[in-house]
Amino acid sequence: MPIFIGGLFLFTWIIMLLWNNILPGVITGVKAISYFQAMGILVLSKILFGGFGKSHSGGWRNKEKWMEMREKFSGMTPEEREKFKAEWKDKCGGRWGMRPAKTDPPTDITVE
Repeated sequence: MPIFIGGLFLFTWIIMLLWNNILPGVITGVKAISYFQAMGILVLSKILFGGFGKSHSGGWRNKEKWMEMREKFSGMTPEEREKFKAEWKDKCGGRWGMRPAKTDPPTDITVE
């Protein structure tokens, strides 16, 4: 526990140094921050983004889940893979969640 607390204080100090030595010179209007403001930024980033260690118990960050999915995918036939990909593409809407507009093919086309 003392190592964790020492690491927290050291990491806060590093954030403060980086902020104060980089951002005010690069971005106009950004001011230097105090040690406790740096700690607040550290806590806020932990709340918003998670991270800082291997304490992730769920989601796709868990390596075992990725390995399980890889094994499942490698055991599929090429036809099963294509079906799986098509189902997920339909569910997720392709790239970046944007679904193409579903339109019916025109029925009044004449070829001359």
